[in-house]
Amino acid sequence: MVGNVLLWLVAAGIAAWVVFGYILGMDLPGVPGGLGLLERIQPNAPFGFVRVENGWVYAVGGLLAAVVLILLYSLAITALANRRSGRKKSPWPLFGQGMVHLFMWLMLLFAYYPILQIVAASFDPTNSLYRFSPPQSDNLLIRARVIPDFAKASFDNYARLFDGVVVYGYQWGLVLLSSAALLGALGIAAYRRLVGDAREGSPLASRQSRLLVVFALAFFALVVSLSPEQFTSPNTEAKFLLWIRNTLFVSGLTGLLAVLLTATAGYAFARFNFPGRYPMLLVFIFVQMFPGFLGLIAIYTLMSNLGLLDPRYPILNFAGLVLAYSGGVVSFGTWVYKGFLESISKSLEEAALIDGATKWQAFTKVLLPLSAPMFVFIFLLQFVGTYSEFILANLLLTGSDSWTVGMGLRNFTTGQFQTKWGLFAAAAVLGSIPILLIFYGFQRYFVSGYTAGSVKE
Repeated sequence: MVGNVLLWLVAAGIAAWVVFGYILGMDLPGVPGGLGLLERIQPNAPFGFVRVENGWVYAVGGLLAAVVLILLYSLAITALANRRSGRKKSPWPLFGQGMVHLFMWLMLLFAYYPILQIVAASFDPTNSLYRFSPPQSDNLLIRARVIPDFAKASFDNYARLFDGVVVYGYQWGLVLLSSAALLGALGIAAYRRLVGDAREGSPLASRQSRLLVVFALAFFALVVSLSPEQFTSPNTEAKFLLWIRNTLFVSGLTGLLAVLLTATAGYAFARFNFPGRYPMLLVFIFVQMFPGFLGLIAIYTLMSNLGLLDPRYPILNFAGLVLAYSGGVVSFGTWVYKGFLESISKSLEEAALIDGATKWQAFTKVLLPLSAPMFVFIFLLQFVGTYSEFILANLLLTGSDSWTVGMGLRNFTTGQFQTKWGLFAAAAVLGSIPILLIFYGFQRYFVSGYTAGSVKE
């Protein structure tokens, strides 16, 4: 309970720090210049930025105030606990925990600050990040561009991404079904966390899993049903949903093919002894030493000879891109899955063989069910790695109808005086939603996959 209270206290301290800076930057009634701070502003700084004389003093003062607040809280809680228990405990361990929480909150603030700026830019209808005059506001933090100015926020950038998109009736049904399933799964997850239900086989966990499956199937059907004919706008940015469909299609197939290749290759290297086994494993490590763009010319030549670069047939371009992506994960995935299988006792397979199972049956009915977390990890690793990849996709895909999200985002930033930062930010925000949903649904598999195979018998 003390830890939870301390966590909220640190959050309140940081919020108070922000409010403190907000008040300092306002024209308070009866206090001209916001406690005298605005008198020290230098508005003629380069590019319109606001410079405050000795501004670091206020930042350090806010941190010291938070530290003092944590110290006072630690002393008070420790004194109260000592009075109740009759013991004499030191307040410094609790103070150390508070400092750790303060450091973590500051790191989170610094990590998520660029996201705040991107979200703010997505609501800026001017499509510009560079202004030669500061925003006109009484708030010092807004004038200094520390906090975005949402006073003129607009949804124009998001509306332009969906301009001219024709959605059929059954697709609206799939949208409603997937949204309802996702909201239901999130609601059950929140309720389970509230009541402390962490059991995997509980009825609530089963319902949550079924809702996630319904969401995945409905969302997959929605993605597959989209076609280029539904995007009627002459503007290129209006094909953003089509780019997401292409990306999900390519990344999903790449992840499935990566699982298939690494499962068979990893099993062969983990359970069989054959000539050249160890040299091939060394070759896999050696291949990973070189960055992927060194093989771009070879990949392009190979795909051209296979006839997978014909712009008239985008499906062939997607096939070539999937093959190129999948080949790059074989070496790493094989090593990961091989290490995972070596952590599983061979006695399970031997028991299946004694019962009359073949090698293939022992692999499919014994090892594959046990390898589900590792397969999810490999799938997610490949899916996330190819979702925003640009170099290889730009080499093999032609035409705006076959672009992926990475290529579409790059289109918004081309041209010296035609950079559409607002559209870029809006597309980046919407394009990150599938990744966030996938990570939320499979985060425990992703974390466990990093440590699987680290302990051997």
